[in-house]
Amino acid sequence: MNHTRRAVFGRRRYAMMPRSAAPLDFFGDAMTVFPAARRRVVPVMLMCVAMLASCLVLYRSVESLHFLSQPLAALSASRRMFAFGDEDLVDFPLDSEEHRLEQVLKDAAMNDNTVILTTLNDAWAAPGSFFSLFLESFRVGNGTRGLLNHLVIIALDQRAYQMCLFLHGRCFALVTEGVDFSHEAYFMTSDYLKMMWRRINFLQTVLEMGYNFVFTDADVMWFRNPFPHFHKDVDFQIACDHFTGNPDDLSNIPNGGFNYVKSSNQSIEFYKFWYASREVHPGRHDQDVLNMIKADPFILDIGLKMKFLSTAYFGGLCEPSRDLNLVCTMHVNCCVGLDSKINDLRVMLEDWKRYMSLSLEDKKLSYSTWRVPQNCRFVSIFLHI
Repeated sequence: MNHTRRAVFGRRRYAMMPRSAAPLDFFGDAMTVFPAARRRVVPVMLMCVAMLASCLVLYRSVESLHFLSQPLAALSASRRMFAFGDEDLVDFPLDSEEHRLEQVLKDAAMNDNTVILTTLNDAWAAPGSFFSLFLESFRVGNGTRGLLNHLVIIALDQRAYQMCLFLHGRCFALVTEGVDFSHEAYFMTSDYLKMMWRRINFLQTVLEMGYNFVFTDADVMWFRNPFPHFHKDVDFQIACDHFTGNPDDLSNIPNGGFNYVKSSNQSIEFYKFWYASREVHPGRHDQDVLNMIKADPFILDIGLKMKFLSTAYFGGLCEPSRDLNLVCTMHVNCCVGLDSKINDLRVMLEDWKRYMSLSLEDKKLSYSTWRVPQNCRFVSIFLHI
């Protein structure tokens, strides 16, 4: 039996021990026969109990780290994925990592095999940071609370995974050997680029497993259910930093922080092409490369159906959704730095709550608009093409 499974069942057996089997009973007779030794025995007993408790904590930590080292055999050797939690250990054999990953997605999937995915690292998971605000937007949004049942958080480090478990519960850990994604990855640095391309690589895997997904950055606020506003029968549709007004216009400037992708031969081949294109355009992030390849003849050859999402429904600080009666999501794009982003996210949530407090009639007549950007006011991100 695998050591990890023994640890799980061992803990359960220990938890079911009767109180009569407690360690203190072991010394009961001796302390009665030799009352003078009681003063010496009690401190020793307490110290032994403390040491035992420490050893149990350390053992569980080591077992957790041992489990972190288990590879997902179905994926390439260059990447490793891990599921955590006693439920997974009990329900699935440890030699079936691919099955376990599939179960994580299956548990969250809608009837049509669609999941909502976001990635999270320690810097974005800290209390009061992006993650808590992200989840709050679902709870205060119009028709969005139920979508949390379909949201899977892809944690990029152990602390992000622990915070996810505490605040959400549907969590999956994605670990890259030799790379620490826990700290803030500044725009266009080496770690930032690795993180962005790691994401594309993982999303390709999800498509290959037959799941559709909505990918959303954690700095995207969900104010309305977006699904009624997605285009029908499209393989790949994506939000924009700038929208021309035509969803088929290739001069739209896409933003990789929000997209809806259906699993198909076309979308899988497209993600392979997108990921491989990083070598043709070294030093570029995924969004820049997408903008470079969106008109490539290869996309036409594979028959990929691509559309761009209107900023009237899927806006951001680059180009805000002006009408609060229409907005579905708002992204804190065109902004650099955690503190600036978090400030404007909070203001955005306050604006939405103020709008939601209006009567239905007042909402229809409302000319309310966002008070953002504020801290992000003077910062813009332009494509490096």
